[in-house]
Amino acid sequence: MSSITEDNPVLDAGTAETVHLTQTTRAGGCASKLAPGPLNSVLSRLPKQSHRDLLVGFENADDAGVFRIAPDRALVQTVDFFTPMVDDPFTFGRIAATNALSDVYAMGGTALTALSMVCFPADGDLRILEKIMLGGLETMREAGCVVLGGHSVRDAEIKFGYAVTGMVHPDKLLTNAGARRGDKLIFTKRLGTGVITTALKAGRADSHWIEAAIESMTMLNRRAAEVLARWNGHVHGMTDVTGFGFIGHAREMALASGMRLVIATEAIPVLEGALECIAMGTIPAGLRANRDFAECMVETAGPVKDELRTLLFDPQTAGGLLISADPEVTDALVSDLCAQGYPAAEIGSVMEGAPRIVLC
Repeated sequence: MSSITEDNPVLDAGTAETVHLTQTTRAGGCASKLAPGPLNSVLSRLPKQSHRDLLVGFENADDAGVFRIAPDRALVQTVDFFTPMVDDPFTFGRIAATNALSDVYAMGGTALTALSMVCFPADGDLRILEKIMLGGLETMREAGCVVLGGHSVRDAEIKFGYAVTGMVHPDKLLTNAGARRGDKLIFTKRLGTGVITTALKAGRADSHWIEAAIESMTMLNRRAAEVLARWNGHVHGMTDVTGFGFIGHAREMALASGMRLVIATEAIPVLEGALECIAMGTIPAGLRANRDFAECMVETAGPVKDELRTLLFDPQTAGGLLISADPEVTDALVSDLCAQGYPAAEIGSVMEGAPRIVLC
């Protein structure tokens, strides 16, 4: 029986037939998460928590919770796990780790420790699980984050991820409520991982599209967070764009900040093949759910291509950072991010007014 490597397909232990991870699940990656509408309806009914050291809870749908433990230190805590969106188990593990770590970086924090979360079939091939966990561990080591242990349950559908704990100085904390009038908006990665991985599952994705999407999904936001830390005081607000899509997370920033976000749609970086995937109809259910929930917040102030508008609702896995920063530093900040390998671009601005997303 052939061994499993990063380049080889997964083998079923019982039949030795090729098994693709994307064929074992109904929805992959962040597209497998609960739709924002039902989730929001539950969270909005929960009582608000009050504690003098609670800096960020779940009320503003921010990326992670933050709890102060000393005048100059606060814990950043998050949890993220999901189903496979690629066929290779090692790569899936890497993507799951990248995605879980991103929430800490989106708060301006540094990742310290992680606990793995595993859902795996009782009779599944343990070589697959080993590869998934090895991939995750490699990315955690790259991030300087120590995996302390974890928890597993039997599940017919594979799921994997981490609970991550980080640290941030309370004065350097970044939230989705920080956008200010006159700020410029920067986005650090390309959109399209949801539609491309859906095309992969349907057997309709070009290999170059898949490679580019995987490169994006395995690129840590760590270096971007380090760049932003050097511009402390000039960066006012931030969130990462993941399962609720660009519009969904921009909506949260607009509501939390009480501002209007004006988006120059043609300036948004897009993965090769993403618009082609939409044109041929490989659209994840999560995209439709995101659109049903958040489109009521969207206005159009100019011509916007249909495929591009649709892409703005695409659930992203390990997506980019949406940053609100002083206009006088925007060019230098984008340049610094690009020098670190991110396809960063200025994509809009922040205006006073009722919280909305204005596309132009």
